[in-house]
Amino acid sequence: MLNIPNILTSFRILLIPVFVIIYYLPSVWAAAAAAFVFWLAGVTDWLDGYLARRLNQQTPFGAFLDPVADKIMVAVALVMIVEHYAVIWITIPAMVMICREIIISALREWMAELGERGIVAVSWIGKVKTASQMLALFLLIWQYSVTMEWAGFIFLYIATTLTLWSMIVYLKAAWPLLKKGNEVKGD
Repeated sequence: MLNIPNILTSFRILLIPVFVIIYYLPSVWAAAAAAFVFWLAGVTDWLDGYLARRLNQQTPFGAFLDPVADKIMVAVALVMIVEHYAVIWITIPAMVMICREIIISALREWMAELGERGIVAVSWIGKVKTASQMLALFLLIWQYSVTMEWAGFIFLYIATTLTLWSMIVYLKAAWPLLKKGNEVKGD
């Protein structure tokens, strides 16, 4: 259970309160430092997955903790961005992303109970969504320039589109089992 990938994932979880505290510091460098911590968390996400595969150190604990760490960091960042901008055109994409994560997490858990987890395994759309989402959040956290913020808004909407698209792909793949489960119960 204690290996380099799991240590990196645990480190990413420990970075969350550091990220929040730094973001809210009353200093001119706070946004840049918070963006750096967010970037560091993203790098550890990539690195722990790479090392787990490369060193053959994949564990059930790591398989559980890694997506949890990712979802918590992203949800926290989205809430902070919503609070900072306080406009509906930032709030709605954040709500869509958080709701999608809850729906797909529940779907994956249910599919795992059926022994069909592979049907809703992470796809290339999900990976591109995550990259767009992380870039958008990094840019919106940093707030270095108006140009960077607008790029962040654009990537936020790209990520939102991919969020909806990937959710539809996952639900469509699971639909035969969802429909079958519904027929068995007689609903």
